[in-house]
This record gives sequence, structure tokens and C-alpha cells, in this order.
Amino acid sequence: MRRILLTVAALIVMTVGAMAQDRATLIADSVAVTSDNTLFASGHVEVFFQGQRMTASSISYDQTADRLTITGPIRIEDGTGNVFLAEQADLSADLSEGVLTSARLVLNQRLQLAAAELVRGEGGNLTAMRRVAASSCTICEGDSTPLWEIRASEVVHDAAARQIYFSNASLRFYGVPVLYLPTLRVPDPTMTRATGFLMPRLRSTTALGTGLKLPYFLTLGESRDLTLTPYLTFQGNRTVELRYRQAFRAGDIVVEGAVSRDDLRPGIMRGYLQATGAFDLGSDYQLTFKGISVTDPTYLLDYGVTEADRLDSQIVLTRIRRDLSFSARLIGFQTIRAGETNNTLPTTVTDASYERRFTPGLLGGSAEIRIDSHSDYRASRSPLDANGDGVADGRDLVRISLSADWRRNWITTGGLAVAALGNVAVDGYSIVQDNAFAGNPRRTSGAVGLELRWPLVKSGAHGVPQLIEPVVQFVMSSPIDASVPNGDSTLVEFDEGNLFALDRYPGADGVEAGARINLGLTYRREDPEGWSLGATLGRVVRLQNEGQFSAASGLDDTRSDWLLAWSVANNHGLALTNRLVVDDSLSLTKGELRFDFSNPAVDLTGGYEYLLADAAENRTETASEIVLAAKRNLTPNWAANLSARYDLRAERLARAGLEIDFRNECLELTLSLSRRYTSSTSVEPSTDFGLSVELLGFGGGSQGGPARVCRR
Repeated sequence: MRRILLTVAALIVMTVGAMAQDRATLIADSVAVTSDNTLFASGHVEVFFQGQRMTASSISYDQTADRLTITGPIRIEDGTGNVFLAEQADLSADLSEGVLTSARLVLNQRLQLAAAELVRGEGGNLTAMRRVAASSCTICEGDSTPLWEIRASEVVHDAAARQIYFSNASLRFYGVPVLYLPTLRVPDPTMTRATGFLMPRLRSTTALGTGLKLPYFLTLGESRDLTLTPYLTFQGNRTVELRYRQAFRAGDIVVEGAVSRDDLRPGIMRGYLQATGAFDLGSDYQLTFKGISVTDPTYLLDYGVTEADRLDSQIVLTRIRRDLSFSARLIGFQTIRAGETNNTLPTTVTDASYERRFTPGLLGGSAEIRIDSHSDYRASRSPLDANGDGVADGRDLVRISLSADWRRNWITTGGLAVAALGNVAVDGYSIVQDNAFAGNPRRTSGAVGLELRWPLVKSGAHGVPQLIEPVVQFVMSSPIDASVPNGDSTLVEFDEGNLFALDRYPGADGVEAGARINLGLTYRREDPEGWSLGATLGRVVRLQNEGQFSAASGLDDTRSDWLLAWSVANNHGLALTNRLVVDDSLSLTKGELRFDFSNPAVDLTGGYEYLLADAAENRTETASEIVLAAKRNLTPNWAANLSARYDLRAERLARAGLEIDFRNECLELTLSLSRRYTSSTSVEPSTDFGLSVELLGFGGGSQGGPARVCRR
């Protein structure tokens, strides 16, 4: 009761003078008012004013001077997330101006600045400090040396501009000076975007030598920015990288690129440029685009941009609804693959499609109708196949197609699932500059099928459901039409996704012909404890070999290879998937194994891939590779990332990489090392080393990792 009465009395006094503009509240164990208009409060003093809160041991308010004399320990929370700590203070009545001694300023709970003296001015917008140590690292009692700190003779924090200015600054790690800067300006922790230098990154490669990247970030308004990154090496190689970003109301764009002069190609300006963007046009329309161009075949590999050797640029317009799909694409290709030339490749391609799903009134079931068009253009004018790739060097093609698919399901009294299905397509072509396929061929194709499924369900011990489902599908398709070239369906996969498809060609140019029976058996087990097992076994039996598929596809001859696919997953983060295509002698035609394992301590992914050599798929040698990627959290602060690709045929590593990451509350450090072992006529094996260090607490960047734990 006594403390409440003192609060009321103090409130009456402190609404006088400058504080009368807004009501202030003072709470203390003892309050006294002297005859000279001075209020004195002591014992657990608390003051609340305009969103600010101050605690102190004692406070003296001089109404005539409108000043506060405060004895600490003092804590002032300014209402914006900043905290002032001090031993003594002489402040204006509204706490916005004055001097604090033996003070500390904590910005946004992230960055701490300790100073011998702290002066607040300009309504609290400016804070000047002398003899300052700044750090975002945790400092434990008995260990006053932080992991890193910036020492400066003077520091000014501009709260309005959200900037911190250092004078005569030195950066120290564990107390050892490593860098001196006469002046330094950095954004405070509340600033998410500010013009200035970003943290540098060290990079060393066998091709370019050792160099330093120093990014400079420029804000160009609220919705645009530009990052320029000079990259200089000790060998004299020079590069300037750029990244431009702009956000719009309905989307955004990003433009990246670089220009270089190096000793790999002396006297030649090298570089690349790429742009990406995505926009929501309304009514479910989405517009996306990407584009990339490079000056020479090896630039992207030399500078670690990408390993792609066929570059595609495209503009895509899509609209996806429940029963409707529309897409239109304009694509440009640029090859930088050794032995290829853009003159004979389809460098300009257009695709457009419209698809609608509906229920036909007479037939029932579900149906889809599709209209699509395709065109490709080659710069060459030759109607002959001079380079031996099976395509006329100058072939230009336009195709317009109309197709329809239908399916209806029935369930018999014995539990047998019966389905009738079919499709029909009409294609019209215009082909020029091709002696083998010139003119305007037309093609009509279709297929009908009958499918029988008998799902057998059993509930095992503890209620575990199991499903075994044999499937037989009879298909009759139209014969082969050799008047049409196959340009978009040269790579054919045989997997559980198309085992029961009427047509296994991925595009529209190829159409699977003849009569066949698709056979399959599937098994599924779902355990309530969280693990599952699934498997599919199947093959295709044809009345006669139409000669459409290559040996590497697994679909050649009257009896296809056997397809076996299975997967297993549990609730401990393990997922394993395997797909095999083997012939009757169990010789492997195609094989793929993938595993994933994830828990709080480790993420592991990898796999094995085997592809038989096949000239039809432009693969002159059998491919057999193992890939592995692993991330291991060594401690709460340390993590290691490992990646590798091993070529079993060549018995050597194709690529290997190691990355070590350290993150705590005030520092992020990344050390990377990678090696590319493969070589070609234009690219040599190379090693890439990188080091980046980021001091946390400046700007609104990463929140960092686990903080240091102080032990008593």
C-alpha cells in the first residue's frame, strides 16, 4: 500500500515541466520532494515514459533544469528493442539526451557496444561513444575476451538511419588485432538492406590462382538492388560479377553475370549473363522466364557457375486448374559441349499445349482432350546429315496435334477391377530442308486396351494392411508410320510409372505400335509403427517385335526385360528405392539405387546408376557411377558436408568435395574444398578452395547458431 501511494505522489510531481507533455510513472521504495523543486527517489526505482522503461538505484529530478541525475546500476529500454546499461547518468527528463558513464548499448538483442562514456542526443536518434568495444559474441564471467570484437576510439549510432560509424577501428580475434580501418560504417541489426561492402570471400583454384572476392551492395530503392563483386587473383586475373534484383507487385526478376580477363585466354574478354523471373498474371496464369548466354565453352566451369554443357533459355506461360492445363514455351538452346555445333542443333523451339479433362456423357468414365503444337529451327540450310547424328543438319519442323484419352473403371462382384481405355491422335507436320522427311506428312494413330486388376487385401498381425495386386493389360495400337521423324522421343524409360501405359514414348513424335500384353504384380505393406514396403514386378510381351526400341531401353524384342522396382521407408528417416531392368539371364540393362537417411545429427543421400551403352541414346560407353552426399553435425556449432561421384568404369573419382561449417551466435565460417577429376579437350581437372567468414550482428542477416554456454 505504501508503494502505491508513493507512486501516485511521484506521478503528480513528474507531470510538471518537459514531462508534462506525456504522463510519466515513477515507482520507488522512497520518494521525497525538497523545497527547491527537486524530487528524489531511491530503492528499486522504475520509470515508465513514452514506451521507455528505466530501472535504477536512485534518481534525482531537478524540475528547474528539467534534468535527471541517476545512480546505477541503470537499465533503459527505449521501446525499439535497444537497451542502455550504465553506472551513472545525467539525462534530460524524457531520457532522450544526456551522458551515461561506464555504459553499454545492446542493439536488437544482437550487438553489444561497451564504452567508457555514452552521449545521447537529437531526441535519442544519435548515440556517441568513446573508447568502445563492439561484439555480438557471448562473454562469460571470468573470460572477458570474445571470439571477435571491434575496438574503436569513437562510435556513433544513428538510430534514424540505422547505421553505426566507427573511427580508428581494429578487428580482433581472441584479442589479437587482424585488421585496422581508419573509418568503418556498418548497418545496425535492424537494417535488412543497406548500401556498403559485404564480407569478403577467399577463393583459390588451380586454373585461376588465389584471389579475393569483395562484394559491394547497392540499394536502388525499396524494391531494387545491385551487387557488384570484384574478383582479383594474385596471378593478375580480373573479374567483376554482378547481381541485379527487382521485385514487382506480381513477381520478381534476377539478373546475374560476370566479365573477366584472365591468362586462360589472354587478350579476350570472357563472361556470361543469365536472367530469371516469375510473375503471377492473375486468373491462375503464371509467367516465368530464364535466359543464359556465355562467351566460350569453358567459362562456366572455370568460374564455378554451372557444369551444364547445353544451355537453355525459355519463356513459359502456364495456367493450371483442376480440370484444365495450358502452357506455352519459347526455348532457345546453346551448346558448349565438345564436338557439337549450334548450327545443326534445334536452337529455337516452341511448344504450346491445351488440355482439358471432362466426363463424356455417352461413354462415362473420364476423358482428356489435348491440343498441342511444336516447332524447331536449325540455322543450317543443308538437307543432308553431314555430321552423322541421324538428323538432317538443316531440318526445320512444325507439328500440330490433336489427341484424346479415355478410361472407365468397373468393379465386379468378385472384387475384380476392370478398366477399358483408349486414345487417338491426329498429327500434321510441315518439314523443310530434310531429304529423308520433306513435305507435309499426316499421321493418325490410336490404341485401345483392356485392363484387369485383382487387388487382394489382408490385415496381418497388429492390424498391418498388406496388398497384393496382379495386373494384366491387353493393348492394341496402330501400326508404325515411318513417314514421320522422331525428334522428341529418342530417350525412353521403362519404369513402374509407365508399365501400364498405352504409349511409353515421352513425346509426341514417337508412338508405340503393335499388340502387346503388359503384365505386372505389385505388393504394398503399411505398418502402423511408421514403416512401409512396396514392390513392382513386370514385363511387356508383344505379338511381334516392331523394332522401335533399342536394347538399352529394356523394351526391345517380343519379350521385354524384367522390371523390378521396390522401395522401403521407416519412421527413423530412412528411405531406400531401387529400380532394375534385367534380361532373362539376369544381366543388368539399367539400374538405379537411391537411399536417403535423415535425423537431427546426419543427412545422408546417395545412389548408384548403371546405363548400358546405346548409340540410339548418344551414349557410346556404358555408364556406371556412384554418388554420395552427406552432412554431419559434429557439434551444435560444427557441421561437415561431403560429396563425391565415382566412375566405376574408369575406376576413378569424377568429383569430390568437402565443406566445413562453423556457426555460433556471432560468427559464420565456411571452408570448402572440391576437386573435379574429369577432363576433356577443352577442360582440365581442377581444384577449388574457398573460405568465407561473416561477422553476425550487423544488418538483419542470419540469426546464427547456438550461443556459447557460460559455465560457473
